[in-house]
Amino acid sequence: MVEEHETALKVKDFNFYYGSKIALKNVNIDIPKNRVTAIIGPSGCGKSTFLRSINRMNDLIEGTRVEGLMELRGRHIYDKDVDVTKLRRDVGMVFQKPNPFPKSIFENVAYGLRINRMFKDQADLNVKVENSLKEAGLWEEVKDDLNKSAFELSGGQQQRLCIARCLVIRPEIVLMDEPTASLDPISTAKIEELIQELKKIYSIIIVTHNMQQAARVAGRTAFFMLGELVEYDETPNMFTKPEKKITEDYITGRFG
Repeated sequence: MVEEHETALKVKDFNFYYGSKIALKNVNIDIPKNRVTAIIGPSGCGKSTFLRSINRMNDLIEGTRVEGLMELRGRHIYDKDVDVTKLRRDVGMVFQKPNPFPKSIFENVAYGLRINRMFKDQADLNVKVENSLKEAGLWEEVKDDLNKSAFELSGGQQQRLCIARCLVIRPEIVLMDEPTASLDPISTAKIEELIQELKKIYSIIIVTHNMQQAARVAGRTAFFMLGELVEYDETPNMFTKPEKKITEDYITGRFG
């Protein structure tokens, strides 16, 4: 049984199409507030499509369409009058590979504040950038080098910088698409520790191929297969006593 928690995102009878091809079929899932939800499943099962549907990044692909409901704060995010720019402020995204802008460390974090006019003056901007870098566990490592290019940082530092850039505009939900897939074990551990801290403030959805990572970081886990949500439960239940054999077969490495 899934424990009861306040819901951050409610998904009901959700279908997603690339042209005539259905990529997500009848997905029903409630994403809890202030917890980490892991999305697992083999390549091509719809994990990233589901993640990108939450901040409507799939809108950028021609010929896509949706059916059903995906509700944030009780409002269907695909309603015609939804401000997609504001939606993407409310639902932040961290990608698989670090993607810092060709700017200084400071300006990478300040970018979202500048384009959204979310600061009063330079002092306020400085404080918000510093607080976001602290939240992402990076401040102590970069505080004396804020004017250096972000490309001078290590891969793990760049990913934490991208997390700081995401957090600075205070999203409600943070989407992470395999955020440690290109990182070394030490950097991965730092990101995982960070995720545990961030869930106190944010609702986090992480796509991962790493079963051990899902077990370490997630309160709940959802298993997708061929575009369908096969099983969704508290993570310890999913990994020790899944209800469906196909879930057990995937988790134990029999396929995927």
